[in-house]
Amino acid sequence: MVSVSPVLQIVQPTAAAALEADGDDMRLDLVFHALSDPTRRRILQRLDGNALLVSEIAAPFEISLQGVSRHIQVLVRAGLVQQERSGRISRCSLDVGPLLNAAVWLNRYTKYWQQQFDVLAVSLARIDERNAEEAPRGKKRGRLARHK
Repeated sequence: MVSVSPVLQIVQPTAAAALEADGDDMRLDLVFHALSDPTRRRILQRLDGNALLVSEIAAPFEISLQGVSRHIQVLVRAGLVQQERSGRISRCSLDVGPLLNAAVWLNRYTKYWQQQFDVLAVSLARIDERNAEEAPRGKKRGRLARHK
């Protein structure tokens, strides 16, 4: 008789894989932190398709140039903004790569939103069916009322 004993093998992730996963989480945290502020989101909108000087970015904001610079540094740390310096002049441009990573992460949860849309579609279809059934009855009543 042959006996087979179940074997449970626990595979520990390599240190490099664990660091990479932690790094991905940290980058995602930085992106969402950067996006959590309305001023930083407006800065990203201004940079969409434009490479601007810090002073050009700061122009519409009612905060100091130093305040805008601090917001830009948060965006730089998150990888959302690239800064190119030439002496004292700093030109900023948008880097959408981290936004794509955040969108991919968020996309995992669209199945929950889609379920809600499916429920809504079924509810609307039932309402349409009820309205379609009631509509002919209403027309008949209208005709009878006219003939009396």
